[in-house]
Amino acid sequence: MKVPTGPVFALCSLLLLLLLLQVPGSHGLVPQPRGHLCRTRPTDLVFVVDSSRSVRPVEFEKVKVFLSQVIESLDVGPNATRVGLINYASTVKPEFPLRAHGSKASLLQAVRRIQPLSTGTMTGLALQYAITKALSDAEGGRTKSPDISKVVIVVTDGRPQDSVRDVSARARASGIELFAIGVGRVDKATLRQIASEPQEEHVDYVESYNVIEKLSKKFQEAFCVVSDLCATGDHDCEQVCVSSPGSYTCACHEGFTLNSDGKTCNVCSGGGSGSATDLVFLIDGSKSVRPENFELVKKFINQIVDTLDVSDRLAQVGLVQYSSSIRQEFPLGRFHTKKDIKAAVRNMSYMEKGTMTGAALKYLIDNSFTVSSGARPGAQKVGIVFTDGRSQDYINDAARKAKDLGFKMFAVGVGNAVEEELREIASEPVADHYFYTADFKTINQIGKKLQKKICVEEDPCACESIVRFEAKVEDLLQALTRKLEALSKRLAVLENRIV
Repeated sequence: MKVPTGPVFALCSLLLLLLLLQVPGSHGLVPQPRGHLCRTRPTDLVFVVDSSRSVRPVEFEKVKVFLSQVIESLDVGPNATRVGLINYASTVKPEFPLRAHGSKASLLQAVRRIQPLSTGTMTGLALQYAITKALSDAEGGRTKSPDISKVVIVVTDGRPQDSVRDVSARARASGIELFAIGVGRVDKATLRQIASEPQEEHVDYVESYNVIEKLSKKFQEAFCVVSDLCATGDHDCEQVCVSSPGSYTCACHEGFTLNSDGKTCNVCSGGGSGSATDLVFLIDGSKSVRPENFELVKKFINQIVDTLDVSDRLAQVGLVQYSSSIRQEFPLGRFHTKKDIKAAVRNMSYMEKGTMTGAALKYLIDNSFTVSSGARPGAQKVGIVFTDGRSQDYINDAARKAKDLGFKMFAVGVGNAVEEELREIASEPVADHYFYTADFKTINQIGKKLQKKICVEEDPCACESIVRFEAKVEDLLQALTRKLEALSKRLAVLENRIV
């Protein structure tokens, strides 16, 4: 076969170059593996939780962790998944109805407040309440449809003192999906009487409450609607989403570099018109955090630092720890590289003692964002407040002043953090600036969300500008791909003629 020359060769070369630009992994398109992510379909979900005397208080806390982990994976909202919870022993105590909580944060707070009843085990009575009352319209239940599921998850560790067979059968006949989780010395025949078919998917057993958390992944997947996550927009890639069944990878356009988080791109590097940002972390070091969790907080800080473009011209980072007193770990501008900042964070020692969040916010205003502490005039001021409990002092005035001064304030709460305080600290819109999780082990998920939100809208490299630019580029690339496919066919015909 002859090798094409002249105009044909030039056209082939152009085609090859253009096709290379479409290949993930070339010229900045470096996909990074992402975990399995998916949406959860709208569901009316009611937990029915046994807190009889056989469930010790420490074991009941394990159940609450399990419930929180399942809730963490749901799309919670009035038009998404609604969650209710029934606590039972000899009697039934409705802890909160389906209509009570419209956000994941308030749901998790409500779960933390639940206390065991410590009497008998009337599982049948609890199931009867779930199907006749908890899932009713008055309690926030929606009309069952192909788009909305009705689900009850029962957690129990003993033999019930009443019958569950008939009430469970009525529930299943009405279209309610029943899951039965048994712990320890539970009567396994009871679990089978409760659960929907196929029972191998609806009955679970664990030896003790110490390992009930391992079931959370099963239920996260049970509520998952696997889809083309790139096509539906259910991904957090900043630029390019590369789809795979039930998952995806992220990549960047040519000239951009994928950050270590595997989803964002370094869009303002290389001497462009990048934004100056002064970012200060305000970290709760009170005794309730505990040393092992404080190490997770330090990893959370460094997770954010990893995505910043640290330099004298772009991002500066400061760190303040507080408990009963305030301690500046390092001011803005002391460190000029990510490596040095992360090393200083790792070396931070744990203060313990109280929780004076109000005093810490006042320190942020009066000291951290002043020129004498390294702040730059004209730079965006961003504060990230991390706390795990109720403040022991008044926060409202300092929180309001920080926002009045134009500081962009994010509030991150864990465990016993108070939602009202987080909302008071957070900038508008509040829903975009405050985050809550029940467990320190999941704060890395909040870190991923924060990485996307620490952005200056006014800058030429702003988030909204990037999104508009990327949408246009994606449309152009798709049109170009179609044209190239047609051109490729024509070239093949032309090549055959030349041969």
